[in-house]
Amino acid sequence: MDTRKQTFDVLPYRLKSARRKKRLQKKDFEKQLIQLFKKRELLWQQRINLPMVPLDEPFQRGWKRDFVFREDQLRSPLAEFYQNILLKINTVQYDYDRTFKHRKTRRKQKRVYGKRVQKLAEFTVQEWEDSRKGPNFNEAESLCFQLYEAEDKKRNTLTWKYRFIEPWRFVLRIRPHIITELKMKDPELEREIRLLDNHIEGNDLYYKMERLRGGLYAYQKWTLRRNRSYRNTLYRNAYNEYLENKITEY
Repeated sequence: MDTRKQTFDVLPYRLKSARRKKRLQKKDFEKQLIQLFKKRELLWQQRINLPMVPLDEPFQRGWKRDFVFREDQLRSPLAEFYQNILLKINTVQYDYDRTFKHRKTRRKQKRVYGKRVQKLAEFTVQEWEDSRKGPNFNEAESLCFQLYEAEDKKRNTLTWKYRFIEPWRFVLRIRPHIITELKMKDPELEREIRLLDNHIEGNDLYYKMERLRGGLYAYQKWTLRRNRSYRNTLYRNAYNEYLENKITEY
């Protein structure tokens, strides 16, 4: 009979210290937050991928302003050349008022309004040199831009930008902003997103999730984006109000 004692490794069965238990709990909690973040991103992507549904009766939602080629320049031999440039540098603004004015200040219980400034798109040096996200101008189109030193009001510094040297070729056009289609709504998907957001917000997990994915700055930016979404009425709510007002008129 073999009386030799079998070797027995006791390391895997060693009791965990309190510090190790706390570290493992934190690691497991962070893994759950990452999975929660991935699930939220997946649901939001499914919402984005929903198709647009055309409306039976389009309605107007404010006004839209953009740049167009001047009529006296349409017969120019370079009209097509500058129109291609306009497609890459055009900007669009939306407003509920056709005058496109914004409140500048308030003096003695009187609101002072000023016109909103709209310019053609300008590009920083990084955007200009980026072949993937940049404007991708050809050699002839690049000659129509110049580099100048501009003020960055957000960072309170000076930066270099490229701008179009012949903006007089384009004029602003104001036209009604007509809504002809809306994003399809999936009630089941909206319910899942609402339940997930309630869970995250109720347990105050936004801060921890954003710290895991990029720091406090990303969390603050996402918070501002969330608050900004409640500032204006959604298109679907506006469309429902439009239908209700039309019914009451009859």
